[in-house]
Amino acid sequence: MDNDWKNRLGVVFSTNPDFKYQEESLPEAETLPPAKQRLIVGIDRRNRGGKQVTLVTGFIGKEEDLKELGRQLKVKCGVGGSAKDGEITVQGDLRDKVTALLKEWGYNAKRGN
Repeated sequence: MDNDWKNRLGVVFSTNPDFKYQEESLPEAETLPPAKQRLIVGIDRRNRGGKQVTLVTGFIGKEEDLKELGRQLKVKCGVGGSAKDGEITVQGDLRDKVTALLKEWGYNAKRGN
């Protein structure tokens, strides 16, 4: 998008008509093997209208791998949720079930709060 001004905040104006803004893009981290991942499974109630969600944090890797792990967890638990920004959200208080599934799949998972 040429008019995405949020990426250019703090940039000094240029009068050169051929000037192109250079945006820094961080390379996506390689996905660690399941045994090296340290996942924390907790519960969250903030900004969710009083509803409880199980939150899996600590995933290091590509966004596609995070979404695939989130999809597998949602299918096994039979609930909805999302996977974005390095976190997996599963609807409901399913901390024990999610922790057991992650350990079964070889992840280093720990039940939080």
